[in-house]
Amino acid sequence: MLIRRETSDDVPAIRAVTAAAFATAPHSAPPVEPDGAPGEATLVGWLRADPGWVPELSMVAEVEGQVAGHVVCTRGTVDGSPVLGLGPLSVDPAHQGSGVGSALMHAVLGAADALGEPLVALLGDPGYYRRFGFRPASEVGITAPEPAWGDLFQVRTLAAYDPALTGTFTYAAPFSRF
Repeated sequence: MLIRRETSDDVPAIRAVTAAAFATAPHSAPPVEPDGAPGEATLVGWLRADPGWVPELSMVAEVEGQVAGHVVCTRGTVDGSPVLGLGPLSVDPAHQGSGVGSALMHAVLGAADALGEPLVALLGDPGYYRRFGFRPASEVGITAPEPAWGDLFQVRTLAAYDPALTGTFTYAAPFSRF
């Protein structure tokens, strides 16, 4: 497996992997394109066109020369201070359970830390993301964009984190299009 930054040649494969990964997800976003792909597949394209796009943090996993997974972090804020929002994380169903998602998570978190980012936030299953050091955002004084998310909204603090960073998290603008 090779983890690397996405290239423009990867865009169609990333869309296909994201669509396949979220096709059976219980809480995927509704389709917004005529092809019927889950909204997460379209979201990645919207994020690429947004000022919050961080190209260094859009990564693919290649298995036998094919894109098998993708992860992206984009610019978010906590009461105006720059932080990162992670998602979507997508793994082709044929490769789920084989370590692709874990490899992508470790790579993107390491890259975010190397860039001097203070924290990464996400909405997801605590049982999965806890292994990467995520914990409920409320434990560090960060409020979810939707309070009903509760402990599903999590953060992973990085080396540049300052405990004074508290407040309400806001994702990059494309997330609000749903």
